Amino acid sequence: MGNHLTEMAPTASSFLPHFQALHVVVVGLDSAGKTSLLYRLKFKEFVQSVPTKGFNTEKIRVPLGGSRGITFQVWDVGGQEKLRPLWRSYTRRTDGLVFVVDAAEAERLEEAKVELHRISRASDNQGVPVLVLANKQDQPGALSAAEVEKRLSVRELAAATLTHVQGCSAVDGLGLQPGLERLYEMILKRKKAARVGKKRR
Repeated sequence: MGNHLTEMAPTASSFLPHFQALHVVVVGLDSAGKTSLLYRLKFKEFVQSVPTKGFNTEKIRVPLGGSRGITFQVWDVGGQEKLRPLWRSYTRRTDGLVFVVDAAEAERLEEAKVELHRISRASDNQGVPVLVLANKQDQPGALSAAEVEKRLSVRELAAATLTHVQGCSAVDGLGLQPGLERLYEMILKRKKAARVGKKRR
């Protein structure tokens, strides 16, 4: 698989070890649409899901233009309040963090903000790239990615944390491809910086 990855992304081969997939964890409040987004990526169709009581995991292949592509091992962790303390167990040593919010439920964005800042600032997650998916853009009244970014105070996360906010919809798949491409770019940038830092020591 390592050689296959090299063929797909020659510019990244110097920074990616020979492994099967990038480890990505998807978290967010309950009913934000995390599992539906995961299944949209996996099966290329909308799947109505039930609340996740533990976790789901899927290996997702994402095309990155032409014949290139990358594989993500995605962990989707339940968002009920009693499960949130467990998020850190899944995010340790992760390559990227995806935080999903329901952009059509503005009244819960303050709660989402608290959880986003808590998980991204945890000691194990310092510097881990964060992709915020402003889900349910297909619904009337959904806030734009820019408004979600403002309400979540994304720019107030640690200076070393690369972030991107992307509007999306699990129903039609809108925004998922560019969002994951941006996450991949942020992961590579972090790996490259870490490697350069080691050489300087």
